[in-house]
Amino acid sequence: MNIMNDRHLYSVYFAPRGVVRMTQMGQTIATRHLSPFDRLIGFVGEAGSGKSMLVKGMFPGLEMTNDDNGVNVRPLPILSVDEDDSGFFSAHTFHMDIRFESAFTQMGVLAEAVETALRKGKRVVVEHFDLLRPFISFNAEMIIGVGEELLVTRPNIFGPEPEDIARIVFSSVKYRKMAHTAEDISEGQLRQQTQLKYQHGDVRRGFVLEFDEKPELDVKAIEDYVHHRIQQDLPVSFHDENHIMIGDLLHFCTGPRMHVRSTGEIEGFRMLPDVKYDPMSKRYLLVGLVGDAAGEDPDDLNRIVL
Repeated sequence: MNIMNDRHLYSVYFAPRGVVRMTQMGQTIATRHLSPFDRLIGFVGEAGSGKSMLVKGMFPGLEMTNDDNGVNVRPLPILSVDEDDSGFFSAHTFHMDIRFESAFTQMGVLAEAVETALRKGKRVVVEHFDLLRPFISFNAEMIIGVGEELLVTRPNIFGPEPEDIARIVFSSVKYRKMAHTAEDISEGQLRQQTQLKYQHGDVRRGFVLEFDEKPELDVKAIEDYVHHRIQQDLPVSFHDENHIMIGDLLHFCTGPRMHVRSTGEIEGFRMLPDVKYDPMSKRYLLVGLVGDAAGEDPDDLNRIVL
């Protein structure tokens, strides 16, 4: 029993964009929520949503059986845990991507391998845990859902089940994709207006660009530029680990797998008309938003919606 978090139901975080920020978020989740007694940790979310980056942040040095570069480990180490489970060099933590592995191994075999590893005191980290759950008789001790936001939950016998988390994150991830793509398009016009450096921040159903100095920007021109690119319905595609293609334009991006397929899929794009000042961080914020603007309060964009 995990006595460290026995009253924790769930926590919600922004799902950051980019490899570095996602990995750092994994470190944060591990520090705040992971117990040394946890044995089964499940991840739920679309392919490319950043699950592997979270895993790497939570478990530095863990051998990933199918990383983002398509390099896979064969044979799958967890399938041999019953034969080689002792000794100084025996692995303690195993990784498994169920969606990937189910193309090569029957689900029943994968489920049995997980249960065997757990019986022998191993830890198993499972991506696409919602696909495995129907084949095992117990839930994970921690489930992390990756959609528009990150949901961290510690289920008990009453749930939540991974399919509950899946319904939430699969329905919301479209906003993260739209916001990320709109952010990248905005940068194309922003860099023509200023040479000031900025950092990336978060807001619900949108993005924030944070400046240490007050930028002199034509926000309307940036918004109009993005609307023009949306109307052109340009294809958006992965180029490499640091770039995407927006039409025929190569754009630097550290999270190239989390975008809509074309700019025309961005709905309801708008920008707050003025650069906002945050007296706490002492930064100036340029804010872009996507989705339905009905009932929107610019001073309460992160309101809790139940």
